[in-house]
Amino acid sequence: MSLFSIADLHLSLAADKPMDVFGSRWKSYTEKIENRWRAVVTPNDTVIIPGDVSWAMTLEEAKTDFQFIENLPGKKLIGKGNHDYWWSTMKKMHQFTRDCGFETIDFLYNNAFSCEDYIVCGTRGWYVEERLQNASENADYGKIVAREAQRLTLSLKEAVALRGDCDKAILAYLHFPPVFRGFVCRELVDVLHEYGVKSCYFGHIHGVYNVPRSTVFEGISMTLISADFLDFIPMITMPCDY
Repeated sequence: MSLFSIADLHLSLAADKPMDVFGSRWKSYTEKIENRWRAVVTPNDTVIIPGDVSWAMTLEEAKTDFQFIENLPGKKLIGKGNHDYWWSTMKKMHQFTRDCGFETIDFLYNNAFSCEDYIVCGTRGWYVEERLQNASENADYGKIVAREAQRLTLSLKEAVALRGDCDKAILAYLHFPPVFRGFVCRELVDVLHEYGVKSCYFGHIHGVYNVPRSTVFEGISMTLISADFLDFIPMITMPCDY
């Protein structure tokens, strides 16, 4: 049993949202995802998908994309991204998966899971610098960041409780990078430090292929797992071993 990671599937099987406008690597990406996922992931594995899963606007519209994910091998834990407009309450999302008969999908949100040799937790995150954001001009960025820091704290508290006395490493998954090049979201990094997290994974970054997969910031390994960066191959997760 292994743990894999891949963000930003950007599925649009029931919507007209071609991704190849973002570069040739996205050509036939749905087929790439399926073929390359099946080549490395087994039914006994777990795959973490931290955000931007489907372009659908509602859960009902997302059904075809979720069926695609359900049909892939392994258990899947899905986090929230900035384009997951279908995202709803946990109660509604769990009811949706039950009604559809999806048995391999769950959601990473204000909670934590024990997966193989690790405890995984996470939240969406957010860019602090306004020039890097795509939100409304009237958005209260400080409030958004504080809320995401609180959600990460809730998730990490669950992770610590779930770990108990065992020595499993806690892995944090965010959609937005807490650190990337010269950008640092201090609030989120401070929460990671508070709970002793040494491995953090993020997506969101597209079209940037000339950077290291992992960098270390203040003792925390920060790893980019966007689907196009990984060439649509789920990455086996080996914290701090790069």
